[in-house]
Amino acid sequence: MSVTALTHAPGQSRTVPRLLIGLAFVLTAIFVVAPLVFIFWRAFAEGWGTYVANITDPTTLHAIGLTTLVALIVVPVNIGFGIAAAWAIARFRFPGRKLLMTLIEIPFSISPIIAGICYLLLYGRQGLLGPWLAHHDLKIMFALPGIVLVTMFVTAPFVAREVLPLMQAQGSEQEEAAVTLGAKGWQVFSRVTLPNIRWALLYGAVLCTARAVGEFGGVSVVSGSIRGQTNTLPLQIELMFNDLNTTGAFAAASTLTVIALVVLVIKATLESRR
Repeated sequence: MSVTALTHAPGQSRTVPRLLIGLAFVLTAIFVVAPLVFIFWRAFAEGWGTYVANITDPTTLHAIGLTTLVALIVVPVNIGFGIAAAWAIARFRFPGRKLLMTLIEIPFSISPIIAGICYLLLYGRQGLLGPWLAHHDLKIMFALPGIVLVTMFVTAPFVAREVLPLMQAQGSEQEEAAVTLGAKGWQVFSRVTLPNIRWALLYGAVLCTARAVGEFGGVSVVSGSIRGQTNTLPLQIELMFNDLNTTGAFAAASTLTVIALVVLVIKATLESRR
């Protein structure tokens, strides 16, 4: 019997389904819609002029620019890593294959703050590589490279996790056929593999972008939260709250909220395409 038939079976009470649906709407309104409305209400509480002034503040603009730059660096690198890792795991059998799959999952099980501390103990001035970096006048911590590294670590699994199951499910028959017909390695990838995984790849890239833009814990450790220099947008929001600039903090938060909503729309669109 189909699900539809079960749902509309004669004599079946519709009270429980209606209660569950109503409960879902109520909880969504309380825990999702209300906070979003409150963010924008507080952001515009003092008028459009104050909102624009807070958004165009030099430190806020720098935070938005830095956050964008980090995402532009991290996402393409993770796309390349995700494709390479998924290809290796799905297409080859080699010693350490299961270990590689486990290592890819590590960022999901480790707190971003712990990751930031590890990078600090490794690349910081008093860290393992700190003296060597200082001798060669290389600065990683409290600068852009440290922010990029910890963000890259936190977002590393997203593309691989989306692409790998699809590549495993599809198998390698089409690629083998292309090789048999004389296609080279790049031709096989661009004309066979990539079209088959494009929606999963885009989906993973969207999730990776959202995580990179909103990362706070790890970045707060390795950036030093230097005003106007190493503050990303999430750190700028915290700084504004600490400065008692509540309206400015909500104005900056509204920017992150808009990004999140755009990502949600793109995510829903890609899910429908998949």
